[in-house]
Amino acid sequence: MAAVSDKVGSWASSLKRDVVALWIASRDRRTPLAAKLVAGAVAAYALSPIDLIPDVLPVLGQLDDLLIVPLGIMLALRLIPAPLMQEFREAALSRARPRSAIAAAAIIGIWILGAALLAMVWLRQEP
Repeated sequence: MAAVSDKVGSWASSLKRDVVALWIASRDRRTPLAAKLVAGAVAAYALSPIDLIPDVLPVLGQLDDLLIVPLGIMLALRLIPAPLMQEFREAALSRARPRSAIAAAAIIGIWILGAALLAMVWLRQEP
């Protein structure tokens, strides 16, 4: 059982490092444009202090952390040349984990837009 928890801990640690590495990649001029866009979006979402789906919702709240972020990282890794990614990973080891205020604002905007759309649908219903 300890081996499984060690593997999960190692996987989580590598995900955290890769998120910071993608944040670095999204700001590096040598990163291809498509990779910059994907890496920036994944890093912003993962580093945002606010989740798109709140963790208080059972199962759905953890789904974004368990699926969206790792799948986004996998896509970004396919788009970034391996030597560059290795360099970004090494740089990520010495950097503190940044926070993305812009992503937090975007997620708040999505929630506000969603609430406004629901209100419009609700108000258009005839009694």
